[in-house]
Amino acid sequence: MRGEVAVIGVGMTKFSEHWDKQLRDLFVEAALEAIENAQIDLKDIKAMFIGNMGSGLWIEQEHLGPLLADYLGIPGTPSLKIELACASSGMAFRLGVISVAAGLYDIVLVGGVEKMSDVTPSESIHHLASVADREWEAFYGVTLPALFALIAKRHMKQYGTTREQLARVAVKNHRHGSYNPKAQFQRPISIEDVLNSPLVADPLRVLDCSPISDGAAVVIIARSDIARKFTDTPIYVLGSGVATDTIALHDRDDITTLKSVVLAAREAYKMAKVEPKDINVAEVHDCFTIAEILAYEDLGFAKKGEGGKLIDEGVTELGGKVPVNTSGGLKARGHPVGATGVAQIVEVVLQLRNEAGKRQVPGAEIGLTQNMGGSGASCVIHVFGRSR
Repeated sequence: MRGEVAVIGVGMTKFSEHWDKQLRDLFVEAALEAIENAQIDLKDIKAMFIGNMGSGLWIEQEHLGPLLADYLGIPGTPSLKIELACASSGMAFRLGVISVAAGLYDIVLVGGVEKMSDVTPSESIHHLASVADREWEAFYGVTLPALFALIAKRHMKQYGTTREQLARVAVKNHRHGSYNPKAQFQRPISIEDVLNSPLVADPLRVLDCSPISDGAAVVIIARSDIARKFTDTPIYVLGSGVATDTIALHDRDDITTLKSVVLAAREAYKMAKVEPKDINVAEVHDCFTIAEILAYEDLGFAKKGEGGKLIDEGVTELGGKVPVNTSGGLKARGHPVGATGVAQIVEVVLQLRNEAGKRQVPGAEIGLTQNMGGSGASCVIHVFGRSR
């Protein structure tokens, strides 16, 4: 599958709280932008794979596949909703790539969409808890912030990771987000802002947590041998990996290692024939600041326990050795959960096309996306390149 499929178009709404738009409106907006970007016609789309975690929970609408094909104007097109918690659209992308590589379709639309702001914050927290073990975690009041707080506490105790290092992740991503016109938050923050923000689950504070967001992101993919008919800068899918772990945190051998990330990364690197040192830019799943530090380690950018050093030394900042979350990440770009995986891909494609504006990583040739579900029970990783 290496290099057999290319991204030829990208589109994305601004991530925000879109009170005046429905889920279907957000999807169509992103899809039309991607279609225009790819310079194709609606009739060229032979299938759609849509990542969405919770439309049945947040807006009480299921059967999204045909609904979105209908509203895009191509009813009759095969269109499927994919659910894998917060990794839903990362998985939708993998399935879309497989379908093209297998020769089923020439051109496929892959999207992700979520509308989370139509319920109260407490209802959203309740819905999000469904990605953990509902019977053994959520039933007893454990929320996602609490689960990642447990991970953070253990990482701090075991490896000496500091409260300030967690804060620096948020500061970095808000700085990057300030350069992204489609980010939910475009204002830089300070370490003091993070440390003085309200406590959510010790040691995590409000500014350690990704927000509730609405939004959609879409990419158009095609067989590599026809990609240059549509764009001068096709971005090739070099590697893809997926893995799962126990859904409940208490069943894991070591909660400071995200086993699904380690396994998915191993598969993606092997397929792409690259190593961690070859990655020029990465979008990782920073649902909470500790999650980004774990990603550094489990993706092989740092040894276990040394992720905090990367943020201290500026390695993952714009201008650093391997800039991470140049879009602002989930933390600042926003986290409409079903759209996050494809939004990460949009950013990496823009970087590899040299179209990322003020947040451009000079000379980026190889990029990576890491999209994770729940407290790390699932993970989908992709590696992209300017050349095959």
